[in-house]
Amino acid sequence: MNNARIDHTASVLPNGKILVTGGCNGSLLNSAELYDPATQTWTLTGSMKNARSLHTASILPNGKVLVTGGLYVSQTESCDVSRESFTILDKISNVQNNSKVAVLTNRKVFVDGEDIGMNTINSVELYDPLTGIWTTAGSMNFARGGHTASVLPNGKVLVIGGLYVWSLQSAELYDPSTDIWTNTSLLNYPRLFHQTIVLSNGKVLVAGGIFDVTVGTCELYDPSTDIWNTTSAFNYRRVYNALVELSDGKALIAGGRYINFLTSSELYDPKTETWTYTSQMNQSRAWHIASLLTDGKVLVTGGFSDTLNDVLNSSELYDPLKKMWTTTDSMKTARLGHTASVLTNGNVLVTGGYGKDEIYLDSAEMYVVSTETLITIGKMEDIGNDHKELCIQQCDIKK
Repeated sequence: MNNARIDHTASVLPNGKILVTGGCNGSLLNSAELYDPATQTWTLTGSMKNARSLHTASILPNGKVLVTGGLYVSQTESCDVSRESFTILDKISNVQNNSKVAVLTNRKVFVDGEDIGMNTINSVELYDPLTGIWTTAGSMNFARGGHTASVLPNGKVLVIGGLYVWSLQSAELYDPSTDIWTNTSLLNYPRLFHQTIVLSNGKVLVAGGIFDVTVGTCELYDPSTDIWNTTSAFNYRRVYNALVELSDGKALIAGGRYINFLTSSELYDPKTETWTYTSQMNQSRAWHIASLLTDGKVLVTGGFSDTLNDVLNSSELYDPLKKMWTTTDSMKTARLGHTASVLTNGNVLVTGGYGKDEIYLDSAEMYVVSTETLITIGKMEDIGNDHKELCIQQCDIKK
């Protein structure tokens, strides 16, 4: 990549390219870049109007990308890509200046409550892949970071929970046709660091997270009734885990952390609304990434383990038919806070993250499904950073 980054987003566009936005490498980033699998090259595209980390990016039915929220100081900027110039704008009305909040990340890096006075934002932007231009969309009703954003079958975007000085119990819907946000009914529990998937039955499963303590509760949102209902809780509460919907409609949760780092995995059955244990991973890990492959297996990459007290380069495969975990080829670079995007050809692009020796990574790797191997994409370049202390405070995983 052109910029080393952690806590960024990576979205597979309808044309097969990957859009990477924002993140952190000592300071917050507003840059965005595109990866072309056909040429295996990275190119910078138009910059976002706001630097942001801890944000979300959702691909809308019209092919545009909706970017919401994140952490940023209260002042914002506007970027004119054609002139490569920036204009300072007014402060965001929903951001409380000089508020003291725990700097958090997007479910991938543990934060031990370091206060550095950053603020969440309610701003929203739209990226048009055809023009490479970012435009401002309607603002959310609440500033938030550490939330989730899911595209529903009806094309609306559901944003859930997160952080705004405290954990949020609110959720809201974005309608792309009107550019308007509306509040839904309240969740049963405030939460951040939670994970969300849209089930095949159209309901939305929200699992775990943090509210004062690690939350083991789960709930379901029914878009047809606008009602949140509690569902079965985990057998073992956890956070910083991986959650993915399987091809059969069940949900797999793997690893994470509660008191210790976990190897355990559980399956959620929407028909019975219950969690049951499945086989354990070979390595305890948290802040890892899980990707559903086209063959139905699940690839887990990287993370952090207390047994090794270090960032991981190992990878594992879960076979839902055998209900077994097996080790697969290791990444060339240990990383957490990275992204892992399944391409249209079935391979997985792993980008950026936070490596060993407190290094921000600009490297990328490709997991080739046919050979079950990981290969380096482009230059393998670990960039040291003179501004590491800011994100070290944010990402103190060893506490």
